[in-house]
Amino acid sequence: MGTPTMRAISQDEFGSPEVLRPVEVPRPSPLPTEVLVQVHSAGVNPVDLKTRSGAGMAAVLGDPPFILGWDVAGVVVERGFGVHTLRVGDEVFGMPWFPRQAGAYAEYVTAPSRQFVRRPTRLDQDQAAAVPLAALTAWQALVDTAGVQGGQRVLIQAATGGVGHFAVQIAKYLGAYVMGTGRGDKFDAVRRLGADEMVDYRTTRFEDVLHDVDVVLDLVGDEIDRTSTRSLDVLRPGGLLVSVPSGVSPDLVENGRQRGLRVHDFLVEPDGAALATLAALVDEGRIEVLLGGTLPLDQAGEAHERLERGEVEGKIVLRVDH
Repeated sequence: MGTPTMRAISQDEFGSPEVLRPVEVPRPSPLPTEVLVQVHSAGVNPVDLKTRSGAGMAAVLGDPPFILGWDVAGVVVERGFGVHTLRVGDEVFGMPWFPRQAGAYAEYVTAPSRQFVRRPTRLDQDQAAAVPLAALTAWQALVDTAGVQGGQRVLIQAATGGVGHFAVQIAKYLGAYVMGTGRGDKFDAVRRLGADEMVDYRTTRFEDVLHDVDVVLDLVGDEIDRTSTRSLDVLRPGGLLVSVPSGVSPDLVENGRQRGLRVHDFLVEPDGAALATLAALVDEGRIEVLLGGTLPLDQAGEAHERLERGEVEGKIVLRVDH
């Protein structure tokens, strides 16, 4: 018998969504302490788009070919020696291997078992696949990096997006007064999720109306309208700017230092314990998922195009048929 294969979406070069193509590749096998997960759904994130084009995590993955995707929801179908937390048949979700290749745009993935947890019972597989990378980014930035506390004023840049809508809910769960920026036609959802104050970036400069902010979670970056630098203007003395999209520049750090402000860059990492906490919050009804749509795996290019056009409220997910 030959080596088992699986369907996946790969790319042979950096470029536009058209470089994504269906392929048949060998199906992976779990090593000791790893599980083989049959993927039901794979979340699509902005970092996928950047990596596809040669930015993002391309420096980590190296030159193509490679398989994109880090958000996984599926079923454990095999486990290696030494796996004690999961069983065959468990429905799980996770963000394996980030920033190394996880290959979520595929029928199967393998990863250390503790990078997966059982999916929340309130979510189906598509909704679960929308959670890991975005929610872990929000949790690790607000809880582990910023240490947000009750009564603080927190501004979420791009609050209506994938990470943003989780950040709004986590900041509210922590007891903060939550402000956000985004497109006005998408405000209803994030207001329902807990945003106290929203600013439409298309009509109003946020620094003209917001002030005395303790923490800014910047999901936009200085590449777009100098959002990081402008965010310094709304922070109170001693305030913190956490910038997610790309590394902060020395000039931005120095600018903040001269004003008595702190500036941190950020990169999410696999975190089974935090993901389990997030799953519990979902099941308690404290965190909801905005699912902006689902597409078949072979339409990954279309999913990237929709996300690039800014059409997606929340997250978009690829569904893998078996």
